[in-house]
Amino acid sequence: MPVYDYACADCGAFEAVRRIAERDDPAPCPQCGATAARVTIGAPSVGGARASGDSGEDAGSYGMTHRGGCLCCR
Repeated sequence: MPVYDYACADCGAFEAVRRIAERDDPAPCPQCGATAARVTIGAPSVGGARASGDSGEDAGSYGMTHRGGCLCCR
């Protein structure tokens, strides 16, 4: 079963092994027994804003810049 992160308001962060169907349900804190919400973290962005002066000519389809003769985007 997967391990998920939860945060108790009083005790702090803890991990819990739970079924996928239960992942978003509050989990009991192992120290005080209070219900704690699951901590979710968003995925990082790959593309995004370009640095000033970057024309984007060498940018690939995912917004990454290739250097030194890369052939993957041509």
